[in-house]
Amino acid sequence: MRNIRNSELSDRRSTAADAKAALLRAYRAAKEAAEPTREAKQAERLAIAEAREARRAEREQLKLDEQNRIEAETAERDAADAAAAKAETDARELADKNRIARVLEDEAARKAERDRRYANRKARQG
Repeated sequence: MRNIRNSELSDRRSTAADAKAALLRAYRAAKEAAEPTREAKQAERLAIAEAREARRAEREQLKLDEQNRIEAETAERDAADAAAAKAETDARELADKNRIARVLEDEAARKAERDRRYANRKARQG
């Protein structure tokens, strides 16, 4: 049923103000009651964020370690390849020098044989 009471403007205004004040008191009471749980939740969120950051830093460190390991392996492989190439070049140069030395020795032996034959021929003629 309707409230047929005749209320004045001032009554309505004071009722509205009382209602607003009651709502504000209820809000403040609820906020104070939730303060311990809010702090606990905030601390929990902070701990989760720190753990997340620690895991991220660990992942980055693992990536960095892996990258450094790969770079070290690549450097070792390149050094081994360079050493093998140098050894091959040195061996080829040594083989070339040996071949040249044999050619010179053979040439000298041929010349010596030719000179000996020439001297024998001259000795027989003379």
